Amino acid sequence: MNRSGLPLCLLSAVFYLFWTPSSGLKTLHLGSCVITANLQGIRNGFSEIRDSVQARDEIIDIRILKKTQSLQDTKPADQCCLLRHILRLYLDRVFKNYQTPDHHVLRKISRLANSFLTIKKDLRLCLQPQAAVVKALGELDILLQWMEETV
Repeated sequence: MNRSGLPLCLLSAVFYLFWTPSSGLKTLHLGSCVITANLQGIRNGFSEIRDSVQARDEIIDIRILKKTQSLQDTKPADQCCLLRHILRLYLDRVFKNYQTPDHHVLRKISRLANSFLTIKKDLRLCLQPQAAVVKALGELDILLQWMEETV
């Protein structure tokens, strides 16, 4: 009896996955990158946990990301690269290290991370690895000057 229910269960799961509405899909044109993402689904997932997460934020006088206007000011040629780096920050540092005893929040964060991974895989590399290393080392003086000025 368990065997006869398995194909029906698998068929139902496949049907559910392919029948989900795609109305939230948006095509983003970020410089030379064009990606399609379910932004509404990501926003809905975050909306479910936003209050819980933000209630734990004790650092209210600092913002990591200022209003979207500062992101909109990014040159079109740099938007793809910027998004790739921001997604990498969230994937490598934020989602992996967020701790809470609330399993519902952890499941939602896992779904957000999976959505970000899907978007990130569609983004091209910003610079060739060796070119990025040379660029970063060549601009080290800008970082050092900024650090000196903050003293």
